[in-house]
Amino acid sequence: MNYQLDFNAVFHGEYGALLFKGLKLTLLLTVEAWILAILVGTILAVLRLGGGRILQKFVKAYVAYHQNVPMLVQILLWYFGISAILPDAIQTWFNTHNGEFLFSVIAIGLCMAAYISEDLRSGLRAVPHGQQEASRSLGLSYVKTMRYVVLPQAVRVAMPPLINHSVLLFKNTSLAMAIGCAELSYATREIENHTFRTFESYLVATVVYLLISLLIMAAGAATSSKHRIKGR
Repeated sequence: MNYQLDFNAVFHGEYGALLFKGLKLTLLLTVEAWILAILVGTILAVLRLGGGRILQKFVKAYVAYHQNVPMLVQILLWYFGISAILPDAIQTWFNTHNGEFLFSVIAIGLCMAAYISEDLRSGLRAVPHGQQEASRSLGLSYVKTMRYVVLPQAVRVAMPPLINHSVLLFKNTSLAMAIGCAELSYATREIENHTFRTFESYLVATVVYLLISLLIMAAGAATSSKHRIKGR
C-alpha cells in the first residue's frame, strides 16, 4: 500500500476556510436548535403534567411523532413539504435568509424538544408535590412556582439525560447537509470531492465531532456536579 497521507490538502487555502466555515455553522446550528428545543421542551413538559386532557393528548402525540419518525425525514418534510404550503411572503423571507439553515434549526429543535420534554417531565415528577403546595400557600402563582421552585430542581434531576440529548442534538446537525446546509459534514464532503482526499477529510471531521461531543459531555458533567441536589 503506497497511499501517502496529505492533510495539507484539507487545510490549505480555500479548503481550510471552507472547513472552518462549516464548523462555525455547525456550532451556530447546535446552539440555536438547542435553545429552541429547551424552550419548547419545557413548555411541553409543563403541559404534559399540568395541562388539560386535550393538551396532554396533544403533547403525547407530539412526542410520539418526533420520537418515531427519523429526524432526516422530518428535516426533508420541513424543507420540501411544509415550506411549499407557506404563504409566498414567508417563503420569500426564508429564501433570502438562508432557508436551509433556518429549516434545519426548526426541524432539529422541534424534534429534540420531544426528547427533552420527557427528560424534564421525569425531573418534574421527582420534585415532591408538597413543595408546589407550600409555594402556592405563600402566594406564588403557578407560573412563578414552576419557574422559581419546581423547574430548577427538575433540571438538576434531569441533567444526565439532558446532557446525552444535547450531544445527540449536536451530532444530528450533520443531517442538515441533506438539504444543502453548509455545516461541517457538508463542507467535508465538498473538500473530499475537490481534493480526492477521502480518508483525510473524514478523519478530520471525525476528530472534530468527537472532541466537541466530549467537550459538551465534560461541560454538562461539571454543571451537573456543581448544581447537584444534596442527598442525591
